[in-house]
Amino acid sequence: MSVMGKMAEGTAAREYLTFRLDQEEYGIDILKVQEIRGYEPPTRIANAPAFIKGVVNLRGTIVPIVDMRLKFHCAQAEYNSFTVVIILNLHQRVVGIVVDSVSDVMELPPDAVRAAPDIDSAIDSGSITGLGSVGERMLILLDIEKLMSGEDMGLVSAE
Repeated sequence: MSVMGKMAEGTAAREYLTFRLDQEEYGIDILKVQEIRGYEPPTRIANAPAFIKGVVNLRGTIVPIVDMRLKFHCAQAEYNSFTVVIILNLHQRVVGIVVDSVSDVMELPPDAVRAAPDIDSAIDSGSITGLGSVGERMLILLDIEKLMSGEDMGLVSAE
């Protein structure tokens, strides 16, 4: 393999959908996103964890809705005109996540991504793929598939 071939391998920029939760900005792989919808109250499911708001019927598919603000222990979770649901397609399972707002789609080259520090937080550190920096903005990059397949979620089985 040529030197150029080696350099091109694994150095492609990746696109992330960025969204806000409280004061933080997060990024998830755009390829996992199916669509973005306005928030509508889901049908509540008895005995579900508090962060699972319920389910919605999306064109015949029953989709569980996870409030990421509750999952990440944000100070408050208020629903307003900016609140959106990001519909994700994970392991052939459709899941919706409630976030404060969607910012934009951002392309990050590998040199703009740093390893996440190993600290205790509301997010399992294995679900954070790194920290992306663009100018003054700092993004927490999530492995949304890993996060949604955590045992406490009970939503997606890792295959």
